[in-house]
Amino acid sequence: MPTSSLIHPVILSGGVGSRLWPLSRSLYPKQLLPLAGERTMIQETAARVSGAHFAKPIIICNQEHRFLIAEQMREANITPGAIVLEPFGRNTAPAAAIAALMLAERDPASLLMLLPADHVVMLQDAFEAAAATAANAARDGALVLFGIEARTPETGFGYIARGEALAGTDHCFRVETFCEKPDLATAESYVASGRHYWNSGMFLFRADAYLRELERLEPAMLAACRAALAESRRDLDFIRLDDTAFARSPSRSIDYAVMEHTTHAAVVPVDLGWSDVGSWLSLWEIGEKDASGNVSRGDVIAHQTKNSYLRSEGPLIAAVGVEDIAIVATVDAILVTTRGASQDVKHIVEELQRQGRELHLNHRRVYRPWGSYDSIDSGPGFQVKRIVVNPGAKLSLQKHAKRAEHWIVVTGTATVTCDEKVFPLHANESTFIPLGSKHRLENPGTEPLHLIEVQSGSYLGEDDIVRFEDSYGR
Repeated sequence: MPTSSLIHPVILSGGVGSRLWPLSRSLYPKQLLPLAGERTMIQETAARVSGAHFAKPIIICNQEHRFLIAEQMREANITPGAIVLEPFGRNTAPAAAIAALMLAERDPASLLMLLPADHVVMLQDAFEAAAATAANAARDGALVLFGIEARTPETGFGYIARGEALAGTDHCFRVETFCEKPDLATAESYVASGRHYWNSGMFLFRADAYLRELERLEPAMLAACRAALAESRRDLDFIRLDDTAFARSPSRSIDYAVMEHTTHAAVVPVDLGWSDVGSWLSLWEIGEKDASGNVSRGDVIAHQTKNSYLRSEGPLIAAVGVEDIAIVATVDAILVTTRGASQDVKHIVEELQRQGRELHLNHRRVYRPWGSYDSIDSGPGFQVKRIVVNPGAKLSLQKHAKRAEHWIVVTGTATVTCDEKVFPLHANESTFIPLGSKHRLENPGTEPLHLIEVQSGSYLGEDDIVRFEDSYGR
């Protein structure tokens, strides 16, 4: 099938989801979490575009998330067309430019569909029908966005006002105006008009049509993106954009850079069961509620509690005699807010940053390319970690200057390198890694390897490491 007859999904995974703290954190943001179902949000997004009319997705992401995203795609049995690493965020317009340049090299008429990685779409058939409609308009040169039918006067969304019908494509309209996030009275008037839609952040257009408009409206951005891609390099399974060239690109959204200034903007009105999952209120709205209007996930007991979102990733949440609140617990933080104030959670994240704390960055369980570790106890001169090594994975060959380690295997079989010795370590067996020894841990099996690591020494920071060999290019 020619590339121009397929829709090429481009999944943008650059946000941090600060309003969904404490679950969403900078190094493990909301798109990598199973917030609305069993699969993570980026897995759901990729699965949504896995049908016959779609090409393999291009994923554009923060370089810090590269191994996590690659592993989540592997778990979902999805093979991306490419995973492109941004050295830093430059908003959606440059990301779209990178994807358009990549596709235009093969076929300038390639259809590109921009999708945020962290949105929920519950009506798959409606999504596919809207994609087909948008593709028809895009083939004729339109830059199409998906407008969500506005049924409530939301003040947190931008709006689009539709104009005249677009010739040649049913159920598609020219964009008359873009509207900023309105006050409540204005939002109510938009809903009453019947011709205003929420801006979903999902777009579909030809690669060459977008690049032409970008050349006209943002030539410096396009030049920077061209250079960043031309000077990019392969890094394992990833495409790493050139830092210096990409830094020259202005940071602008596709709305501000192109859509609000082009004469080719069109909108397809849709009802997709859509949510941008921008707050805990959003998750309550789309969640399955009990007879009292509560949405509960994890270890939760509620008594005389109504219309609340209760979620635990660790300790028991017991809620008694409350309503219209959100309680979210992880192993290291608990958030309590009214549902109406859940948009303001970002201020807690800002305060954590101001205080120099790391609770906005990482969970206690830290993910690595080879698996994860959880610091379960610590004190003067010691630290205890629970380590999980993925099947077939191995840590770097390394040594530490200020700590020794004891390893105890709980399940699985490890292959241990300690200086000149290489030996297996089975469940219920342990070994000692002396300070300064060159060592490595591997999982040769087909199931995850679980072990306990006890560190002891004068300094236990993660930067006390010298790597000699590393499978992940660190």
